[in-house]
Amino acid sequence: MTSATRQPDTAAETLPPRLIATDLDGTLLRDDKSVSPRTVAALAAAEEAGIEVFFVTGRPARWMDVVSDHVHGHGLAICGNGAAVVDLHGGPGTHKFVKVRELERENALDAVRLLRDAAPGTVYAVEQTYGFYQEPAYPKLHMEIPDSLAPAEELLGPDHRAAAEPVLKILAYHPEIDPDAFLTLARLAIGDRASVTRSSPSALLEISGPGVSKASTLALCCAERGISHEEVVAFGDMPNDVEMLTWAGRSYAMGNAHPDVIAAASGRTVANNEDGVAVVIEQLVAERV
Repeated sequence: MTSATRQPDTAAETLPPRLIATDLDGTLLRDDKSVSPRTVAALAAAEEAGIEVFFVTGRPARWMDVVSDHVHGHGLAICGNGAAVVDLHGGPGTHKFVKVRELERENALDAVRLLRDAAPGTVYAVEQTYGFYQEPAYPKLHMEIPDSLAPAEELLGPDHRAAAEPVLKILAYHPEIDPDAFLTLARLAIGDRASVTRSSPSALLEISGPGVSKASTLALCCAERGISHEEVVAFGDMPNDVEMLTWAGRSYAMGNAHPDVIAAASGRTVANNEDGVAVVIEQLVAERV
């Protein structure tokens, strides 16, 4: 597997970028979840200049309609914090899974048990390739009605109706714990059984397979294209972006970014509502002229 840990070598600024990797919510998208006209134009200009653009998000594939009109060339997006690579070429409702890095059910059940013990009151939802399932006490945090309601142990069990469908991640919510404290506690409790991160302002954690992250899946996609990390420019705003920003040769924290993201990135741009991604892309394209 290609390493998702950036190694010090050639200064990235000396190499022209070949790929832009950008998060969506809080980064490329404005707070109203729109893609601004300036950003649409910048994405098109990047592709015209020969720079591939990858959307790299915690969103499931079925929530990618917001950018499906803006994919160019390869048409691929990394979804579920690296758990899936999806071809968006067909448009809404016709996406195709190109790569799936699932969370094994044994690991998922271990994570549920360990975190329940460490943080009583935690409630869960299960994100699969095509379905979304949750516990009855899990709050309405998402834009959809769950396919079924049951305890996580049942949702992840061998007799559940979607037992043959890969699990991409589980979501863990706590109504009282500070979000950053919850993330630290969960990582200590779960250990190497799964990867734990967060992208929500609330105490909502996203739990994926061991070693699965935006960075590790992006590294695989880049390796398939012969693109080195020095040739990648990445953008993000939340803890689930930290590994990707550390790995990329050049990286930018948004003006609205979490402190951990600011510390991880090699640069900073303005906030998402000010088209911070477009600002940098315009500079990158101008440098190639």
